[in-house]
Amino acid sequence: MATGLPTPKRGVMDIEAYVPGESTVPGNIKPIKLSSNENPLGPSPAAVAAFKACADQLERYPDGSASALRQAIARVHGLNPDRIVCGAGSDELLNLIAHAYLEPGDETIFTEHGFLVYRIATLACGGVPVVAPEKNLRTDVDAILARVTPKTKIVFIANPNNPTGTYIPFDEVRRLRQGLPENVLLVLDAAYSEYVRRNDYEAGIELVATTNNTIMTRTFSKIHGLAALRLGWAYCPANVADALNRIRGPFNVSAPAIAAGVAALEDLEHVEKSVTHNERWLEWVTAELEKLGLVVTPSVANFVLVHFPKEGDRTADAANAFLQSRGVIVRKMGSYGLPNALRITIGTEPENKAVIDTLSAFMNGDQR
Repeated sequence: MATGLPTPKRGVMDIEAYVPGESTVPGNIKPIKLSSNENPLGPSPAAVAAFKACADQLERYPDGSASALRQAIARVHGLNPDRIVCGAGSDELLNLIAHAYLEPGDETIFTEHGFLVYRIATLACGGVPVVAPEKNLRTDVDAILARVTPKTKIVFIANPNNPTGTYIPFDEVRRLRQGLPENVLLVLDAAYSEYVRRNDYEAGIELVATTNNTIMTRTFSKIHGLAALRLGWAYCPANVADALNRIRGPFNVSAPAIAAGVAALEDLEHVEKSVTHNERWLEWVTAELEKLGLVVTPSVANFVLVHFPKEGDRTADAANAFLQSRGVIVRKMGSYGLPNALRITIGTEPENKAVIDTLSAFMNGDQR
């Protein structure tokens, strides 16, 4: 007879659990939360109304295929709805991809400061994470290609990348795809794509449309301001969509999320308003931080990565403690291998000015 406690499968206990951005501060201070890259303008009013309209039908199961949402995504982006798979945030989709395609011992590749979920999803399936170094905090295509082996099954790329805010142009993404073996899936995580205004950027739709081994994932948590509803989507080759639909939960997207997502997609004015706000304040926050003598990694997303001295009394840890003492919450970056940096979300005008004023006091030694 077997004895002992049940044992998780290989890889599970090697996972460092994902820790989201903090949302509270000590005492009774109402916090300014700039730790999770949320839309400071909130969701579209139309999305809120659509969500509320579902309140009288909560006893009904949602449409298991999320057909209304897939059709709306297809209309906005000019896609085939049959190749769209929806999920409870892009996090679920990333995990489904790993679950569908990784055998124990298979390898995935992602960059050294890539989204933590790539490692978690890999280990949860018994896979082996392979980390490719970045170049100046940017994805290095050659470093990825140099780490491909016969065991490589998936390459995860966040473009733009979280937490660095950097991106690689589409020509580099295409070069990466061409350099990978045909049996290797390239997953383009485009969670922040709507914020990018660069002529050489493309989220990944073209590659998905023209290859049989590329997936693009997107989210409603950022530009659409629906983080609480957990809603994302993937555009896939038909064979990949078929595989993911076989293993996803039968009702993995709630009815209120579907309704709010459709309304959010149709409110193009709110999307443009959110982009315009971000463009204005991203530039302003970056400039003000640099005036304080801080190094800021150039960002195309809705956050900035700010670097502090490694030693002395102006470190990232000291800055984080100072900000929290004054009710400002940002994101520490130690778990991403960047212990001397903080990630700061672009907020509302008062929030942006508050974080700059607070950091100005910190850098100037004002302890009042």
